[in-house]
Amino acid sequence: MRNRIIAAAVGLAIVLPILREGGGWVVALVAFVVGVGMDEWAVMVAGEGEGVPARRLRARLVLIPMGVLAFWWVAVGAKGSALPPEALLLAIVGVGFLVPMFAEPDVRRAGDEAVKNVAGLVYVPLLLATLIPIRAREDGLWMMAFLLAATWLGDTGAYFAGRFFGRHKLFPRISPNKTVEGAIGGLVVSAFGSAAIARASGLPFTVLEAVLLAAVLDVAGIVGDLAESMLKRAWGVKDSGWIMPGHGGILDRIDSLLFTAPLLWAWLALR
Repeated sequence: MRNRIIAAAVGLAIVLPILREGGGWVVALVAFVVGVGMDEWAVMVAGEGEGVPARRLRARLVLIPMGVLAFWWVAVGAKGSALPPEALLLAIVGVGFLVPMFAEPDVRRAGDEAVKNVAGLVYVPLLLATLIPIRAREDGLWMMAFLLAATWLGDTGAYFAGRFFGRHKLFPRISPNKTVEGAIGGLVVSAFGSAAIARASGLPFTVLEAVLLAAVLDVAGIVGDLAESMLKRAWGVKDSGWIMPGHGGILDRIDSLLFTAPLLWAWLALR
């Protein structure tokens, strides 16, 4: 618990000033997160058993530069570029498949690695790229505060509600520690905490709209958390990384955000 609180406080002390600054600082921050996330994904791709160091190195050489490039191209580079959007998809699929095809002698492992490569290059960089247009809005700083509150207040509320009141398992097949009571507690904290931020900051939401949107984002965050738990359980991984004591890795911290950010971005675009 102590390490968890300290890590969260240090993370917020770094992230909040950068979010306030906006512009290229936010692009650089998210690019860094993408790079670390792809490094953690590479560890999961490599798996266990014979030849792990070589597989990890190969996965890192593919995933880290390709992931950062994919994020940058979607977030910034595509504007005014002559390259069609399909060029990025071709590069992701081509590199993700061709490297293990020629470098991994075990055909089953090569196929598994290829699919994981392509999935990772979509899952982390492309979903996180939706943070950039959200922050670029005129009210982007407060919209980011709303998003992070809806995502992480729900996570925090669920943790404490589940710890003190949890009795009924939410989805034990995938995440045995999550409870229905924790999910309800997180939903309440997320909805009303985020709505308070929206109203205090003058975001263009009615109170009811802010509460409902935050509740939907909280549910999306739970699904995102369960999605990563499913992958880790399927691939025999306990934590995706170690960079945040008490929280695991970067992917363990942003798994909910990977689902809530695209949802908010889509909602704002269609509104």
